[in-house]
Amino acid sequence: MISQTAEYALRAMVYLAQYPGSSHTNQQIARVTRVPLGYLAKVLQNLSRAGLITSRRGLGGGFALAKPAEEISIYEVVQAVDPIPRITSCPLKLRAHRDRLCPLHQRLDNAWELVEQSFRSTSLYDLIAEAGEDGVLCEE
Repeated sequence: MISQTAEYALRAMVYLAQYPGSSHTNQQIARVTRVPLGYLAKVLQNLSRAGLITSRRGLGGGFALAKPAEEISIYEVVQAVDPIPRITSCPLKLRAHRDRLCPLHQRLDNAWELVEQSFRSTSLYDLIAEAGEDGVLCEE
């Protein structure tokens, strides 16, 4: 449904959301979220470019959320690393489908629309609150 890159980004963001105001190194994030370090570095770079995380170098440095977890939706995270593939025109470039999508592509886009709506309405905080004491997905 979503790419491995989006999954890794969500793991990293949920981990950071569990520790508001704290910075974590990419090694710490990789270890806890089980994301390969090299891959994580690229994911964190995209999240930083999107303004979702901040990074600081040096002693006590690392990565942290750029804004409160309540203000970051799953949708924003996914869009930062691997946008949801909405279908706006016929992928086959058929003249008969110039003005509207065929039933197949319309259904596929409708499914992506539902995913998008769900992701837009769920914040990182929502995931953490729902998990409670059990934690979301990260064990240290």
